[in-house]
Amino acid sequence: MTSARRTSTLLGLAAASALALAGCAGTPAAGEDDSRISVVASTNVYGQIVEEIGGDLVDVTAIITNDTQDPHSFEASARDQLTVAEADLIVENGGGYDGFVDALIEANGSEAPVVTAVEFSHEWPENAGHDAEAEGEADAEHDEHGDHGHVEGFNEHVWYDPHTVVHVAEAVAAELGELSPDDAAAFTANAEAFAAEIEGLEGSLADIAAAHAGAQVFLTEPVPFYLIAAAELENVTPDAFSEAVEEGQDVPPATLLESLALLEDGDVRVVITNTQTAGVETAQIVGEADGRGIPSIAFSETLPEGQTYISWMQANIEALSGALSA
Repeated sequence: MTSARRTSTLLGLAAASALALAGCAGTPAAGEDDSRISVVASTNVYGQIVEEIGGDLVDVTAIITNDTQDPHSFEASARDQLTVAEADLIVENGGGYDGFVDALIEANGSEAPVVTAVEFSHEWPENAGHDAEAEGEADAEHDEHGDHGHVEGFNEHVWYDPHTVVHVAEAVAAELGELSPDDAAAFTANAEAFAAEIEGLEGSLADIAAAHAGAQVFLTEPVPFYLIAAAELENVTPDAFSEAVEEGQDVPPATLLESLALLEDGDVRVVITNTQTAGVETAQIVGEADGRGIPSIAFSETLPEGQTYISWMQANIEALSGALSA
């Protein structure tokens, strides 16, 4: 987001939130339980993870809940501003993916603790390692609501990395335990149970690696990159192709020709698209793959209705395994 646009957004949010606060003050939502911890998550992916950890002890609100909303360009509303202002805990992706959360925090001056998922990725440039967190250094990092803009060369779609998600769940449990010490043991136990389910996902990815390590895949957008890496598959997509699609720009003609040549070579085993983005070049790649008998599958950025994080990731892994075995 440009500086001018960010400033405009913050001013607009401040004005809108003042009206919202005036109209809603003193009027609790129907059925609201004040004894529960109020958690706001940027997307329903993180919202569901929080539900797994907090159970009946938390009220979770996810700002983005469907696949028609692009977090990269999402414009927050006055209602979103109020929701964040009243949160006891905020969970975001970070890395420029959901920058609207940081804008909301800055606009309302929230002092609620923030769990920022990218900070738990081993690939995060500023990550000093999980050992530093054990020494208490992470608390300071998570309480600072910087701009968290896009970091060049870093893939921010870390919810597709099971290892990172385990550490996010642990951080959520720790923050919830600080907010409700009497329930800390329950939060920790839930996080441990969740981590055990993540181990199942990692086992499924290891099975793919055992059977297909080194197989070439083409990602029209870099969303599932971490899942592909965990399965020890090789992403051969030209950076210029996936970057253009992610930014909603035209793929350079030379890059498109290079990409089509990769499919013609016959080494690409599967094409993976993003259900939330589409374009002429993506359709052309899928059409070329179909014509050559190369399976194509689609992954999404938000949690499909009726799914948990675990069931969703397992379905994605099974789809990938099936495509590679076709």
